[in-house]
Amino acid sequence: MIKEIRTKTILNQVKQPEPYFGLKYNMNLYRGCQHQCIYCDSRSECYQIEDFAEIHVKVNAIDLLTDVLPRKRVRGTIGFGSMNDTYMPVERKYQMTRRALELVAQHHFPVHIVTKSDLVLRDIDLLQEISKVYAAISFTITTIDDALANRVEPGAPTSSSRFRAMRALADAGVLTGLTMMPILPFIEDTVENITGLVEMAHNSGASYILPWFGMSLRVGSRDYYYEKLDQLFPGIKKEYIRQFGGRYECNSPHWHKLDDVFQKLVYSYRIPTQMPIFTPHRIGKAEKIEKQLYLFGEGD
Repeated sequence: MIKEIRTKTILNQVKQPEPYFGLKYNMNLYRGCQHQCIYCDSRSECYQIEDFAEIHVKVNAIDLLTDVLPRKRVRGTIGFGSMNDTYMPVERKYQMTRRALELVAQHHFPVHIVTKSDLVLRDIDLLQEISKVYAAISFTITTIDDALANRVEPGAPTSSSRFRAMRALADAGVLTGLTMMPILPFIEDTVENITGLVEMAHNSGASYILPWFGMSLRVGSRDYYYEKLDQLFPGIKKEYIRQFGGRYECNSPHWHKLDDVFQKLVYSYRIPTQMPIFTPHRIGKAEKIEKQLYLFGEGD
């Protein structure tokens, strides 16, 4: 179900420091997610989303962004979609992400997008323009097996299509890499899977890989995940209960071995395990005046 809603705010400041992606701001143009990954942390009770399968489109988001973005005094990286995938199928119709990227490009802000969708290639023209400041696209891929990906991420494009999109972005000069997380214990935590992911990332032009050999589970998301384990992987739930109990961080029992394999591979391929990030800075007075002239049609 898709529902149009109005929101009061759209661009939120991220608690600092944010070490992984270098975000200064975060923005969710939608609420809920169509990809319906069985492990998604956004189902946790703390986020108070009653039905994560119901998609809310924040139809006034672009108007709010048009107002707030020119008034920002600090230029810093805007993260797209911390609670959902900003390129889920509904984006084809509403184009909220593309319209937001047009504003970002106009005001020369940097962006970071985490996605599981090759729909991002639709906006390659805007991402190339934003890259003159800074743009990074991180593809979340947890398995090289398309059939397994279809089971744990039923609404998302296949892993192979994501790697093809990564290759296209890299060839177009857009910074791109792999968020290799979560790696589901007892399902994806094999040497073969980790080796395949790193090799595919290398072949697809990844400039970085950010790994986590485990997953997070808390009230709400844990209940849903366990239900899906019973449906899709009978018998594995008891291994989770035995190994992790009620813990939030659920690292693979084999994570030391997996990390050793991973570190040797990225060293061999010369792939960093940290991504280059944009350093926030204050927007100068002269630049603000130039932007105002442009907005009122008095610039070049």
